[in-house]
Amino acid sequence: MAKSPLDSNPLAVLDNIRVVLVNTAHPGNIGGAARALKNMGLSQLYLVAPREFPAANAVWRAAGAADLLDSAVVVETLEEAVADCGLVVATSARERRIPWPLLTPRQCGARAVAEAATHPVALVFGREDRGLTNEELQACNFHVHIPANPEYSSLNLATAVQVLAYEVRVAALEAEKGEALNYADWDRPPAKAGDMELYFEHLQQALGELGFIDPENPRQTMTRLRRLFSRVRPDDMELGILRGWLTAIQNYIYGTGGKGRPE
Repeated sequence: MAKSPLDSNPLAVLDNIRVVLVNTAHPGNIGGAARALKNMGLSQLYLVAPREFPAANAVWRAAGAADLLDSAVVVETLEEAVADCGLVVATSARERRIPWPLLTPRQCGARAVAEAATHPVALVFGREDRGLTNEELQACNFHVHIPANPEYSSLNLATAVQVLAYEVRVAALEAEKGEALNYADWDRPPAKAGDMELYFEHLQQALGELGFIDPENPRQTMTRLRRLFSRVRPDDMELGILRGWLTAIQNYIYGTGGKGRPE
C-alpha cells in the first residue's frame, strides 16, 4: 500500500476517526461525549437521530468543547453516518446469539489509528437504555466490549466514549514514536460500509432467486453471511468482482426462464 501523507504526522489520523452516537436520549450525554473527544484530540462527532439536539444542556456539559457540537453531523440513519467508512466498530455490552468478531478497547484503538491513515473509521455507540439493535450491530465490522465490573457494568455513555477515545489517543501517540501496529493488509482500500450494504441487498436478492433462501424469511442465513464478510473485509475491487458474479448468476437465471436481472 502506498505511503499515506498522514505518516509524517501520526496524530493527524485522529481527524479521520469519527464517533457516532445513535439515538441519544439525553442531550447532556452528547455534551459529555463532545468533551471526551476534545480531551483526547478527536473532532468528528456524528449524531444519528438524537432525541433532543441542539440543546442547552448539551452545551453546558460540553464545557469548552461546544465547537464540536457546532460542527456535529446530524443524520437520520446509522447507514448514512458510516457509508464512507472503511472500518466500523460498534460498542456492545452483552453477548449476542451469533457472536461477532470482538476487539478489546486497546485493540480497537490500535486498529482504528492504523486504518485511519488510509480511510475513515467510525466508532459507534448505542442508546443509553438498550444499546444498538442487532441490525445496527450487524452493519459493523467488529464489536468492542469494555470489561467493566460485572457486578456493576453499566457505563454512562460519555464515560464509554472517554474510554475508547483514550485508547485511540494512546495508539496515536505510539504511532508518533513509531511503535504502532500495522494493518496495511490491502493493495486496494477496503470496501466502504455503504457499498457493503448494497452488496448485502444484492446478495439476498440473488440467493432468493436461486431458491437458496426464502426472501421473506431468510432466518439467520444473511446474518451469518454478514459476519463472514465482516471477518473477510473485501477490498473495493474484490467487492466489484462479487457484485459481477451475482449479476452473472442472475442473468443465467433470467436466461433460463427465472426472474433474474437481464441488465
